Amino acid sequence: MKKKIALAWSGGKDAAMALHALKLGGEYDIACLLTTITEDYDRISLHGVRRALLEAQASSAGLPLEHVAIPANSLNEEYETRMREACARLFASGIRRVAFGDLFLPDVRAYRERNLAGAGMEAVFPLWNRDTKELAAGFVRLGFKAVLVCVDTQKLDASFAGREFNDTLVGDLPKAVDPCGENGEFHSFVYDGPVFAAPVAFGRGECVLREDRFRYCDLVPV
Repeated sequence: MKKKIALAWSGGKDAAMALHALKLGGEYDIACLLTTITEDYDRISLHGVRRALLEAQASSAGLPLEHVAIPANSLNEEYETRMREACARLFASGIRRVAFGDLFLPDVRAYRERNLAGAGMEAVFPLWNRDTKELAAGFVRLGFKAVLVCVDTQKLDASFAGREFNDTLVGDLPKAVDPCGENGEFHSFVYDGPVFAAPVAFGRGECVLREDRFRYCDLVPV
């Protein structure tokens, strides 16, 4: 019998690749996508993507969506409280594992493992220690399509916001920037690929600078 698992879903390429890896592995029954929403803006936390587009992703992937609402600028304690409540709901539904698309940051992995252990659950990392250059190339080769929705302008030029994630973009990245943005250089929104039944339709809105640092490209449902 396959083990039930939830997937932490940001809407970005690493989450999409983790979903693809879980499907190929065949060990798990993917029960739902787990996403953090900033309730003040009704958008995916960090990525700034509208809830409507998140819901379109989940629908195209054929998976239920479990969202965790957190206040803007909330303290870590508030975030952890909301996540514990979400994990309790998952646990009650028979889910004992949560998968993450993290790649190589050991402190992030330890944090997730510690918090899930407190909820009686296990963290799974299907992409762990994959070479990020190869992973980025594989993402494109598999037919995934994504756009950069948030750029940390202290690490990457603001002009990258709104660009398609493809081989050209990866080639244009400075050497200090991880090809998958694992150090927070950028975040993406996946709108097509082998985990979706159909592409997610959207239009590009305006690009804005927030907190004098993060440049967001607003995506608009169509």
